[in-house]
Amino acid sequence: MKPKRIMEWNWRSPKTEIAVFGHATKLGHTFLIDQSQMAVPDGRRGDDEDGAALFEEEGVDFADDDDIDHSEIPVHLRPLVSAAESGDLDALRQALDNFDGNIDEPVEDGDTVLHLTCLYGHLNCVQFLLERGANLEAKDEDGGIPLHDACAGGYMEIAQHLINSANDPDRLKRMLETVDMEGDTPLHHAARGEYANVVRLLLACGASPTKTNLYGKTPAELADPGTEARSILEEATGVLLGH
Repeated sequence: MKPKRIMEWNWRSPKTEIAVFGHATKLGHTFLIDQSQMAVPDGRRGDDEDGAALFEEEGVDFADDDDIDHSEIPVHLRPLVSAAESGDLDALRQALDNFDGNIDEPVEDGDTVLHLTCLYGHLNCVQFLLERGANLEAKDEDGGIPLHDACAGGYMEIAQHLINSANDPDRLKRMLETVDMEGDTPLHHAARGEYANVVRLLLACGASPTKTNLYGKTPAELADPGTEARSILEEATGVLLGH
């Protein structure tokens, strides 16, 4: 099980009332949190003693590098997974050169290598994989595409690069409308994380602010009241509905 970056503080779903710390689109997993790689709400990463104290109070265990368990991953896939998660571009290039399989082969938890680099926020690796032909619309075991992962983490530059790489209005439309097993679009994930800049980007590209997920929630309803992301989405919804 790979450690996930912290994508949100609260997972609001009718399925659960508990706080889940980890990647919003990867459901049903027990997460190890890598504190040194933690993504915090304002986009900074690093050491935050107050944040660490919060997680200790919530009983969340932080993962050291030695705790990352790749034992269930086939041996021939481990170099790819390790390089994708760490963001080591040279190692990723070497691993892919030595890999006999398909670049879109699921390597961990149904994720392709492109999913992992988007999940962990490594723009240079994302660019490299797309140059090598990675599929923008590959789906993980939860039905999410790489854009879901980038939006869930608030990775604006990665989301923009994925969108630019679509190179086709119909393909971009499919990406924006793709839903995971919870019925969430990439905009739902950006809204849940309250990433206003990513929300603006997706709306500007044609994402629907009125699309509901399996629980009948629009993206605006997943952001806390009073937040910038919520205001942007409510305004977009009002314009669309003629209010």
